[in-house]
Amino acid sequence: MSELRLRKVESFLAAEISNLISSKALKDPRVESLVTVAGVRVAKDLTSARIYVSYFGDQEVLGDTVAALNHAAGFVQARLGRKLRMRHTPKLRFIADTSISDGFRITQQIREVNG
Repeated sequence: MSELRLRKVESFLAAEISNLISSKALKDPRVESLVTVAGVRVAKDLTSARIYVSYFGDQEVLGDTVAALNHAAGFVQARLGRKLRMRHTPKLRFIADTSISDGFRITQQIREVNG
Protein backbone atom coordinates (compact mmCIF):
# COMPACT_ATOMS: atom_id res chain seq x y z
CA MET A 1 0.00 0.00 0.00
CA SER A 2 1.41 3.37 -0.92
CA GLU A 3 2.09 5.88 1.83
CA LEU A 4 0.16 8.53 -0.07
CA ARG A 5 -3.00 6.42 -0.12
CA LEU A 6 -2.65 5.63 3.60
CA ARG A 7 -2.33 9.33 4.44
CA LYS A 8 -5.36 10.17 2.28
CA VAL A 9 -7.46 7.52 4.02
CA GLU A 10 -6.27 8.74 7.44
CA SER A 11 -7.11 12.33 6.55
CA PHE A 12 -10.54 11.35 5.26
CA LEU A 13 -11.33 9.30 8.36
CA ALA A 14 -10.23 12.11 10.69
CA ALA A 15 -12.40 14.68 8.90
CA GLU A 16 -15.49 12.48 8.68
CA ILE A 17 -15.30 11.23 12.27
CA SER A 18 -14.78 14.80 13.51
CA ASN A 19 -17.85 15.82 11.55
CA LEU A 20 -19.93 12.97 13.00
CA ILE A 21 -18.93 13.90 16.55
CA SER A 22 -19.42 17.65 16.20
CA SER A 23 -22.75 17.34 14.38
CA LYS A 24 -24.10 15.13 17.19
CA ALA A 25 -24.95 12.35 14.74
CA LEU A 26 -24.10 9.99 17.58
CA LYS A 27 -27.06 10.13 19.94
CA ASP A 28 -25.18 8.73 22.95
CA PRO A 29 -25.15 11.43 25.68
CA ARG A 30 -21.68 10.26 26.80
CA VAL A 31 -20.15 11.55 23.55
CA GLU A 32 -18.89 15.04 24.29
CA SER A 33 -19.16 17.20 21.15
CA LEU A 34 -15.97 19.11 22.09
CA VAL A 35 -13.82 16.00 21.69
CA THR A 36 -11.15 16.40 19.04
CA VAL A 37 -9.78 13.75 16.70
CA ALA A 38 -6.07 14.13 17.45
CA GLY A 39 -4.85 11.56 14.97
CA VAL A 40 -5.65 8.49 12.91
CA ARG A 41 -3.39 5.55 12.16
CA VAL A 42 -4.54 3.07 9.53
CA ALA A 43 -2.94 -0.36 9.18
CA LYS A 44 -0.97 -0.89 5.98
CA ASP A 45 -3.53 -3.43 4.76
CA LEU A 46 -6.39 -0.99 5.52
CA THR A 47 -8.21 -3.51 7.72
CA SER A 48 -8.12 -1.48 10.92
CA ALA A 49 -7.72 2.07 12.13
CA ARG A 50 -6.86 3.55 15.51
CA ILE A 51 -8.51 6.89 16.13
CA TYR A 52 -6.92 9.00 18.86
CA VAL A 53 -9.31 11.45 20.49
CA SER A 54 -8.47 14.18 22.98
CA TYR A 55 -10.40 16.47 25.27
CA PHE A 56 -9.16 19.43 27.22
CA GLY A 57 -10.89 19.08 30.53
CA ASP A 58 -11.92 16.31 32.86
CA GLN A 59 -10.20 13.05 31.92
CA GLU A 60 -13.24 11.11 33.17
CA VAL A 61 -15.29 12.76 30.40
CA LEU A 62 -12.67 11.63 27.88
CA GLY A 63 -12.81 8.07 29.21
CA ASP A 64 -16.61 8.00 29.00
CA THR A 65 -16.52 9.44 25.49
CA VAL A 66 -13.97 6.87 24.30
CA ALA A 67 -16.09 4.06 25.75
CA ALA A 68 -19.18 5.44 23.98
CA LEU A 69 -17.29 5.85 20.69
CA ASN A 70 -16.00 2.27 20.87
CA HIS A 71 -19.57 1.14 21.58
CA ALA A 72 -20.78 3.06 18.49
CA ALA A 73 -17.82 2.02 16.30
CA GLY A 74 -20.01 -0.20 14.12
CA PHE A 75 -22.41 2.66 13.44
CA VAL A 76 -19.54 5.03 12.63
CA GLN A 77 -17.93 2.40 10.41
CA ALA A 78 -21.20 1.91 8.51
CA ARG A 79 -21.56 5.67 7.96
CA LEU A 80 -17.98 5.87 6.71
CA GLY A 81 -18.47 2.85 4.47
CA ARG A 82 -21.13 4.73 2.52
CA LYS A 83 -18.66 7.53 1.71
CA LEU A 84 -15.41 5.60 1.30
CA ARG A 85 -14.62 4.32 -2.13
CA MET A 86 -12.97 1.15 -0.89
CA ARG A 87 -13.85 -2.51 -0.92
CA HIS A 88 -13.69 -2.80 2.89
CA THR A 89 -14.07 -0.19 5.58
CA PRO A 90 -11.35 -0.31 8.27
CA LYS A 91 -12.41 -1.65 11.67
CA LEU A 92 -12.33 1.32 14.06
CA ARG A 93 -10.85 1.46 17.54
CA PHE A 94 -10.97 4.69 19.53
CA ILE A 95 -8.15 5.50 21.96
CA ALA A 96 -7.87 8.34 24.47
CA ASP A 97 -5.03 10.72 23.66
CA THR A 98 -3.91 12.50 26.81
CA SER A 99 -0.81 14.12 25.32
CA ILE A 100 -2.31 17.63 25.37
CA SER A 101 -3.25 17.53 29.04
CA ASP A 102 0.05 15.78 29.85
CA GLY A 103 1.89 18.61 28.11
CA PHE A 104 0.03 21.26 30.12
CA ARG A 105 0.71 19.36 33.34
CA ILE A 106 4.44 19.07 32.59
CA THR A 107 4.64 22.75 31.62
CA GLN A 108 2.95 23.69 34.90
CA GLN A 109 5.42 21.55 36.86
CA ILE A 110 8.37 23.19 35.08
CA ARG A 111 7.00 26.64 35.90
CA GLU A 112 6.64 25.65 39.56
CA VAL A 113 10.23 24.40 39.71
CA ASN A 114 11.63 27.52 38.00
CA GLY A 115 9.62 29.76 40.34
